[in-house]
Amino acid sequence: MNKFSVLTASVLSALMLSSVSAAPVTTEGTGVGKHGDIAVAVTFDNGKITKIDVVQNKENKVLAQKVFTELKDNVVRTNSAEIDGIAGATFSSKGFLDAVKAAADRAGVKLAAKPADTKKADSAMAQNQSYDVVVIGAGGAGFAAAVEAKSKGANVVLLEKMPTVGGNSLISGAEMNVAGSWVQKNLNINDDTPERFAEDTLKGGDFKGDPEIVKVMTVNALPTAEWLKNTVGVQFEDDNVFQFGGHSRKRALIPHGHTGTEFITKFSALADKMGIPVITNMKAEELIKDKDGRVVGVKAVSAGKDYTFNAKGGVVLATGGFGANAEMVKKYNPSIDERFKTTDAPGTTGEALYMAERAGGQLVNMGYIQTYPICDPISGVIELIADARFDGAILVNQEGKRFVEELERRDVISKAILDQPGAYAYVLWNDNIGKISNTVKIHDTEYDAFTKQGIMHTADTLKEAAEFFKIDPAALQATVDRVNKFAKDGKDLDFNHRAGLKDLSTGKYYIIKAVPSTHHTMGGLKINTKAEVLDANGKPIPGLFAAGEVTGTTHGTNRLGGNAYTDIMVFGRIAGAGAAAQAK
Repeated sequence: MNKFSVLTASVLSALMLSSVSAAPVTTEGTGVGKHGDIAVAVTFDNGKITKIDVVQNKENKVLAQKVFTELKDNVVRTNSAEIDGIAGATFSSKGFLDAVKAAADRAGVKLAAKPADTKKADSAMAQNQSYDVVVIGAGGAGFAAAVEAKSKGANVVLLEKMPTVGGNSLISGAEMNVAGSWVQKNLNINDDTPERFAEDTLKGGDFKGDPEIVKVMTVNALPTAEWLKNTVGVQFEDDNVFQFGGHSRKRALIPHGHTGTEFITKFSALADKMGIPVITNMKAEELIKDKDGRVVGVKAVSAGKDYTFNAKGGVVLATGGFGANAEMVKKYNPSIDERFKTTDAPGTTGEALYMAERAGGQLVNMGYIQTYPICDPISGVIELIADARFDGAILVNQEGKRFVEELERRDVISKAILDQPGAYAYVLWNDNIGKISNTVKIHDTEYDAFTKQGIMHTADTLKEAAEFFKIDPAALQATVDRVNKFAKDGKDLDFNHRAGLKDLSTGKYYIIKAVPSTHHTMGGLKINTKAEVLDANGKPIPGLFAAGEVTGTTHGTNRLGGNAYTDIMVFGRIAGAGAAAQAK
């Protein structure tokens, strides 16, 4: 072969290699989300991302929706994984972005650095809009208000400051207390009444709750639950109810999946079907009042642009509390300080309370702030898997001893845990209890994540469970032997367990470490039984309604478990109906 032929062959070979290297290539990468691995298949063409397919994930479908749509589109558009995630879906965002980075590394592609702007261009949405009812906050109370107002013939819009809907209602266990429910009847619990329910609620809040508000909540709990089942389409378990701490009866309905996802997905679908616009990334900043003092709209901001939403009938505040605002929490209750993480959604920061106060609304009970006793020591979120506590799981400290009744009020248990060595505790149960609560199967992603993190362990023997967390096996065995005796005799001589202890003599055993986290702010706007916001003189502010955790009159010093969903659904409907009526 002559010199020219060798050169030609070399050039052709280089061209061929160039063409091969320039061909699109698809590689997979994996990151860890909130509920396990997120796997993606990323297609690259000349070093640019052209396509991302999510091939595996167990994330919350509602919370992570924009991670797999909006965030994914931004990654493709900017060719970068160094961009801001979706607010309110931090762990899902990080897992997705880490998966993209892993795929790029495998393909040998260097992605772009953090771009200056990852936001899409502003939409052409009108900056001045008019409705009969404006609902602020797309959680459970907001959806209930919007759907109810729409069903009454009102033209409704639902505004949400976060990129995703749901708020605390989405990430909650979402159990809902109802007296006289169809599930209680299925289980032969025939002696529960709204009056008994109200008595428990008032007592649980040290009689600081408004008796008339509590009465409205408990009386309307059953028809509201039936509305959720028959109109909204929420599915509840028909063979089990929880008995939360402070309740004298098992009365908490349990949604399928044991989280608020069942509610929010059904509400979202119904709102779409009814033609209710749900506008996310829209932060309400100021209520608008006319010359007569009536609330007639709201000023809001989105992506740096100002918007006005006029409301003929009224504005419903359903923005939640302020549990995710550590500074505000400490301001009103200095004892809940930097030691505490929070269970709350990141949007639960309380600005709407001050917005309503500027419009004349009265704030009450602001220092009453609840911690949830059984939370992840790492992230602060509720350990839903440990709901086995409501079916017989016990609480022990590092010394292997019980120290409080497991069905006590949340504030009592939280304080008791903080008084233990290390300010933490363990929840322990066995398969016999697990067959009742079924939490390991239902919350399988939690089980995997907590086990990987080392805060949960499954053991065939009690000795193995104790040794994993460096608890004295003999001390834990002595505690369990005593529990087993109390279970057999039907009387807990140590802490008077109100539902009766369960036998723990055989494994397998489940044990998880837990700490208290800031959970619910009982204080907020003062309302009447019509969900109207009251001013400093106790008079209704025309056109202003509120429902859910943004209000401060229902729970007193302490909210009993399962009462939040009852509260937000009952008063969400009342607020929506009231605002719709004033539009006519």
